[in-house]
Amino acid sequence: MATAIDKQKHDTNLQRTTIRRHGLMTRITHWTWAVALFFLLLSGLQIFNAHPSLYIGEQSGFAFDNSVLSIRAVRGADGNAEGLTTLLGRPIDTTGLLGVSGPEDGRTYQAFPAWLTVPSYHDLATGRIVHFFFAWLFAAAFASWFAASLINGHLRCDILPTFSDIRGLPSSFVEHLRFRFHHGRSYNGLQKISYAIVLLVLFPLMILTGLTMSPGMNAAVPLLTEIFGGRQTARTIHFAVMLLLVGFFAIHIFMVFAAGPINEMRSMVTGRYRIDREAGEGGTER
Repeated sequence: MATAIDKQKHDTNLQRTTIRRHGLMTRITHWTWAVALFFLLLSGLQIFNAHPSLYIGEQSGFAFDNSVLSIRAVRGADGNAEGLTTLLGRPIDTTGLLGVSGPEDGRTYQAFPAWLTVPSYHDLATGRIVHFFFAWLFAAAFASWFAASLINGHLRCDILPTFSDIRGLPSSFVEHLRFRFHHGRSYNGLQKISYAIVLLVLFPLMILTGLTMSPGMNAAVPLLTEIFGGRQTARTIHFAVMLLLVGFFAIHIFMVFAAGPINEMRSMVTGRYRIDREAGEGGTER
């Protein structure tokens, strides 16, 4: 009972004030990334379907046994096609999801179903054109964001976690699990660490491994191939980073709705964000 009373008193002491939280460059690059990553994902799955296996090392093909993931259709014991995903040598029946999918009268025999690819039909050439266009758009947006964030201090002040942020990580994690969100002027420690990993680790990895898979870049900058242990390893890392970004996106969208979608969306459209402020605390609405 005492806890409920204390929480009620705390809530009544909270006022709301609006600040300008996100600058124009942050908002532009945020939505550019959102669009680019959407088309990169779907066109990337189209490209993966052309050779639905991942390897470690420089070489790949029928004569090599270095596959770490493959998704294909096989003939089952009853003579019907089945979806088979092999992960690190372990076979998994994925009929209906991967390898073989779709209704009985319109089966799709490819790694990822047609509704998850751009184009929705098998067209590797178009898939590559779409993928490369949005890949360069994504890279240009990242370069613009990184340069602007260094100049205006956004990277140092809002993204890179401090020792205090790291020390408060356990309590921040617990608060998120309990769906208790404090709308402050800056990101909390959990947000900073998450965004730092995505922006400073996953995004560069996605760009660099994509360049490593380009024969032209192999000739121009052979060091990239050496760093990633071969084009096939780079392709595998590229795919793994894609999965991590999809997972981050799902959690990100869930947290936006949990924390208040109107306030969160407004901050990324207009830059204005409504925060909590203790009664009596200084500051005026901006």
